[in-house]
Amino acid sequence: MSDADRLHEHLSATAELPVERTASRLLGEAEAVAGDLRTADPDVQAERAAVVLELLEEVEETGNEEADEHVERARSLAAELADG
Repeated sequence: MSDADRLHEHLSATAELPVERTASRLLGEAEAVAGDLRTADPDVQAERAAVVLELLEEVEETGNEEADEHVERARSLAAELADG
């Protein structure tokens, strides 16, 4: 499984959990971009990963410990992908 697939998987997992409303919106947007990222060219992957990272940086807390763990893992993966 690629890092892009793992990123999307972590963000998809948060959709199944009860999270704070603002966090839910941001996570949904990040998940959509991460979904596109999986099939993008390497140059475009880095750009989209940066967008995902920006969205995740806006998530202060989700109100759910399990979701917070997924967000932290997703942030790490998005940062790695954004760096190329």
